[in-house]
Amino acid sequence: MKPATPFTRPPADSLRVAIAAFPFLVAVAVVVGVHHQTADRLPDPLATHFGASGAADGFTPARGFLLGTVLTLLVLGAGCAVLTRVRRLAQAVPWVLALGWSLAALLAVPACMTLLANAEAGRADAVRVPLWEVLLVVAAGLLAAAVGLWLGGPIPRARPRPPGPQGAPRLALGAEESAGWTRTTGSPLLAVVGLLTCCAGLYLAFVAGPFAGLALGAAGALTGALASVRVTVDRRGLALAPALLPYAFRRIPLDRVTEATSRDIDPFAEFGGWGYRFRAHGSGLVLRSGEGIALRLRGGREFVVTVDDAATAAALLNTLLDRARPARGD
Repeated sequence: MKPATPFTRPPADSLRVAIAAFPFLVAVAVVVGVHHQTADRLPDPLATHFGASGAADGFTPARGFLLGTVLTLLVLGAGCAVLTRVRRLAQAVPWVLALGWSLAALLAVPACMTLLANAEAGRADAVRVPLWEVLLVVAAGLLAAAVGLWLGGPIPRARPRPPGPQGAPRLALGAEESAGWTRTTGSPLLAVVGLLTCCAGLYLAFVAGPFAGLALGAAGALTGALASVRVTVDRRGLALAPALLPYAFRRIPLDRVTEATSRDIDPFAEFGGWGYRFRAHGSGLVLRSGEGIALRLRGGREFVVTVDDAATAAALLNTLLDRARPARGD
């Protein structure tokens, strides 16, 4: 008798939609329930923004606070449910669910805390928010993200990368000629995720204080900055810079590279997701599936970038490496 194999099949599409919407519907029910239980003790307007000392310094009409919270939760829930149905994002669904569950908790928990604090104080100007409540919100968001990731099913494991082609290509350049190459690579989905995360951070800062939304807003800003990146190859090596900024956040000089090739890259199978990723024997900026530059670095590690026309960039890098080797004594 064969031993039973563990169940590793991810949830069906319809179940994933339900999993994506579930935390937001629960969050709406909890916020509305807390508001109903405290309505007769709530001041109007409510204290919804707090300074570094925990004292209230911003106020919102009670009905506006409830309506804004409910609408935000419903819109984000619908967005996460739609993303789980996009076929191109099938392998990313566990991460979409993790983000959705985290956002639901990061919005609902401080909203409920705000309502309870106002009801207990009786007067909006008397409401105080202790620091431990902010830590509780962050912990709730992390726990919810872990639950969403678990419910999304297994994440594809990295598979060994295929060996590069023998005899990496070169670009034909005259002895006195110089050349450079640049392309922009990006991910519209990461831009949307970054925008939604920033909005959630701003809303959290508005209802629970600036410190509560700082981490979420910073994460959204970083995600948005990496959603569109300019890749440049020239005599200095390879450089990555945000498309809207002139400053490179990653530069690999020629003296660190042994060979450049181009190949197809699967972000989820090789790195477990999109963005600036790390793994045991390499790292890279992977914003989509498909063609990319693969640099073999000194020490045996690999650095990859998903970008169009990667074969031309790799050929130029190899030509520049050939020119640099005599000067380095290789």
